[in-house]
Amino acid sequence: MADDVFDVINPATEETVASVPMASAAEVDAAVRRAAAAYPSWRAVAPGDRARQLRRFAEVVDAHTDELAALEVAEAGHPVGNARWEVGNLRDVLHYYAGAPERLTGRQIPVPGGIDVTFQEPLGVVGLIVPWNFPLPILGWGLAPALAAGNTVVAKPAELTPLTALRVAELALEAGLPEGVFQVLPGRGTEAGRALVDHELVRKIVFTGSTAVGKEIMARAAGGVKRVTLELGGKSANIVFADADLEKAAAAAPMSFCDNTGQDCCARSRILVQRGAYDRFLELLEPHILAVRAGDPNDPATEMGPLVSAAQLDRVRGYVTDDAPVAIRGTVPSGKGFWYPATVLTPADPLDRTVTDEIFGPVTAVIPFEDEDDAVRIANATVYGLAGSIWTRDIGRALRVSRGVEAGNLSVNSHSSVRYWTPFGGFKQSGLGRELGPDALAAFTETKNVFIGTE
Repeated sequence: MADDVFDVINPATEETVASVPMASAAEVDAAVRRAAAAYPSWRAVAPGDRARQLRRFAEVVDAHTDELAALEVAEAGHPVGNARWEVGNLRDVLHYYAGAPERLTGRQIPVPGGIDVTFQEPLGVVGLIVPWNFPLPILGWGLAPALAAGNTVVAKPAELTPLTALRVAELALEAGLPEGVFQVLPGRGTEAGRALVDHELVRKIVFTGSTAVGKEIMARAAGGVKRVTLELGGKSANIVFADADLEKAAAAAPMSFCDNTGQDCCARSRILVQRGAYDRFLELLEPHILAVRAGDPNDPATEMGPLVSAAQLDRVRGYVTDDAPVAIRGTVPSGKGFWYPATVLTPADPLDRTVTDEIFGPVTAVIPFEDEDDAVRIANATVYGLAGSIWTRDIGRALRVSRGVEAGNLSVNSHSSVRYWTPFGGFKQSGLGRELGPDALAAFTETKNVFIGTE
């Protein structure tokens, strides 16, 4: 491996968990060429056999739930309950797409003079660039459909959180996946990431991360006309109408922006409350913010862990300055660890940078609105469009506002954004393409049309 080494730090203790060699551009080249060499035989595996291999992979992941969850706690600071869910999500996504190879069918199209049929062909080598906020699930969202469609995969995890991806690659071999079909190379984005995006044999890049880096990847991929799926930033709105169940909306609000310590592109980091209910909502919200349990990620009772790094802690602190309009603030442990409390702001300016920028921490801004049109206008006043929530008892209003808000994933009277059965992705600068659900599989194939003359 390369001489460059990165220390993985436990965010709760600030202790070094592991020192991981960072791959060089030459090592990325070698991995891609191994993946390209493995591709013909992997795509030729009979659909039923490929399905069985993916199911076996899922079973092996499930058998190592405790181990993988412990690694996620150590490298990312996720509460152990969340970490176990993340392992389960990887397992479930592998099971879900294991059903795809035998159902990946084309069409027969009526044409004069012959028969016309289509085939869904795999692309070749797929590059996955995985973020640090949800290392296990997001690895699976690209890996499972790519493999199911017959592609081979080279994944680059984030520098901060490479350990679970490395272990999953070992488990893939244990499950019987052939050498070269799935490889993981830890590395820096500036070297290994760029080498993966630029490589002539990589046919598609799947990236989750910041909008700024997504734009760079899109520009670099254009040189090789590579396919891209990009899941980027977010500044999701949580819209609460006066007719909503305010108690329920207030009780659900804290974990809508504190889950994963706010390091979530879907975080409801703006709460829009109809003016007539504004004061009452804040009163109801306060005890729930104060009740958020931040602490030892290994404690099953913990709801919120630390931020992932000292740099991320500095970023969040930079947004919530001494003169910030803090309305409610929770508590966190003192001492070692990158801790930041659940924080509610009430900025007077609806264009304040805490309202427009993706902070990526447990911080939300509460903003009043007048009516449906005003709520939609404020919700859309951002470059992002990933997710959001609408709280109301009026189903007509829920549908009208859902159609008006420019976001890819909306929930009514709920904060759930991700289900592996349904498509996930953003509008505007929140990304390009869709992951999960039946839509994702098509993104890892090309349609080939074949005409057979009969005259």
